[in-house]
Order: sequence, then structure tokens, then C-alpha cells
Amino acid sequence: MKKFMNSAGTLAQDSLEGFVAAHGDIVMFGAGRKYVRRRMLSPGKVAIISGGGAGHEPMHTGFVGHGMLDAACTGYVFTSPTPDQIYAAIRETDNGAGTLLIVKNYDGDVMNFEMAAEMAISGGTHRVETIIVNDDIAVERSARGTGRRGVAGTLVVEKIAGAAAQAGTPLEELKVLGDAVVGATRTMGVALKGTTVPQTTRETFLLGPDEMEVGVGIHGEPGRSRDKLTDASSIVALVCGHILDDFGSLDGQSVLLFVNGLGGTPQSELYLVFGLARAFLEARGVVIARSLVGTYVTSLDMAGISITVTQLDERLTRLWDAPVLTAALRW
Repeated sequence: MKKFMNSAGTLAQDSLEGFVAAHGDIVMFGAGRKYVRRRMLSPGKVAIISGGGAGHEPMHTGFVGHGMLDAACTGYVFTSPTPDQIYAAIRETDNGAGTLLIVKNYDGDVMNFEMAAEMAISGGTHRVETIIVNDDIAVERSARGTGRRGVAGTLVVEKIAGAAAQAGTPLEELKVLGDAVVGATRTMGVALKGTTVPQTTRETFLLGPDEMEVGVGIHGEPGRSRDKLTDASSIVALVCGHILDDFGSLDGQSVLLFVNGLGGTPQSELYLVFGLARAFLEARGVVIARSLVGTYVTSLDMAGISITVTQLDERLTRLWDAPVLTAALRW
């Protein structure tokens, strides 16, 4: 497998160097180049920090900017950032209103963000709240283990919480809001090809010409079933059917429909999937109030899509519509 890189070990940092150089009007490196932060912080606003391993670009660094994140911490490919990185970001971006951490539900991310929060709180100078995103319905709910993973729905949480923070919402209220958005969000993905990890230059799973992987994660994990490849309408009906079943009922409900590319899927296919998903949901009484289509939360070069549905009320719709200016998302 061929990749544009100097070495697997330096790929993440080399990529960040180019990202900051390309978007220097919006972002800059934080202290010690340990994270990427907003170039202009807003005094008196709750700081919002997220992060995770490299390989999911443009998440999370692409969402640093006005109306979204104040800082993003990046680890090696598919590896959580360290507590030291996260703690440094808290120290630099907290303007006195506290810090909200938005964390995808993976063991390493949860553990390292929790350690950083404890470090910040123990000094008595920082207030920190954490939102755990677990929107992936492909993983069954369980009282044991980590439970559902955080995937593309993380973008929705970051956008809505970021807009609320920009409007001056206090920390405790942001925590309640973010948890509510997580509870209103469901995601499921399908892949036609596995992820090629730089360190190994091998695909994480191999599919035959007539196979697809249903329920994939964003770290190259195989899904919950390997099915026979079928047409796009059937794939969309399968995924949207699982999402509707998990909600129980969305008849008459307004939603955000977000079709996301996992890294190796052409934009034309993403729009095709969106059109099919919209028709499927509307035929079942769902109101598509807002939409987003694009490659935002990836698994390196995985050929696949995920579909995310978030229930919206008037406040969430208003926050989704609020201005945002980041490298990857802006309106």
C-alpha cells in the first residue's frame, strides 16, 4: 500500500504542521505544539476541548474555531492523546468560565481525558465537565464493558455545544445540553473496504468482491456482521431501519440527517446515499429539518459511509444554524 508520508511515526505531526500552516488565520499550535487551538480565544466563554487519535481528519482539528472547539488534542494514528496534552490545552484555553471536554467513548480516550480533568480540578483553579459521546448503535448496549462507541455524532455534539458556548451558556448548562444531544443521536456505518494503517500498510480487514462490513467503527474495526454486497437502496434501508428501531419512533419528529464519508468514498456516492436515506425516512413520517453531507469523521482511507440522525427541537435547530468558522465546517 502506498501513502504520501516520510515515516509512519511522524505522519500525525507532519500532517498537523501542514494543517496549521494552511489555516493560520483560524488556528495555531498551543504551548509546546502539543495541541491545536483557536487563534483568537473569546474572553469569558467556556472552553470546549475534544480530541483523539490521528486518522479521523478533519475531526477534530478541522472543527477548531469560532462556534465550535477552542482546542483539539491529537495522538498518533488511532491512539488517544496523552493526559499531558489535554491538561496543557485546558490550562491555556480556560478563561475562567470553565472547560467542557467532549470525548468519544473509547477506553483510551475516556481514561486519558478523565486523568487530565482530575489534574486540572485538583489544582483548584479549573472547573471541568465531560460529555461522553456514544452514538454508534452497531455496538449493543451493555452494563459491562465500554458500551457504544463515539463516532460521527461527535461532530453534532461539538457543533451544538460550541454554538451554545459561543453564546455565553454556562458550563453546567452546557453539560446538560451536550448529554441531551448525545441521547438524541444515533449513527451506524457500512464499509466496502478496510482501513490501511500506516504502521502496517495492511488493511485492517479484507472483504471479498461481493462482501460488505456492516456496523464498522472508525478505528478500522470490523463490524458486527459481514453481509453480501447489495444495492445502495438496500444498504440505506438496512442502516436507517436499525436507526429507527433504536429510536423507537420518529413519526412526525424533526431531525438532522448527516451522511458522512469514512475517507475513501466519493462525494457523488455520499449524495446518492443521502437522497435514499431522506426518502426512506420521510416515507416513515420523519421530517428532515436539517442536513449535512460530506467527509468529516473518517477512518483514514476506509471506503464506507455512516448515517447519523439527531432529533431536533427549536433550540437545537437554532444552535445548529448558528454561525461557525472552522477549517472543515463553516456557515
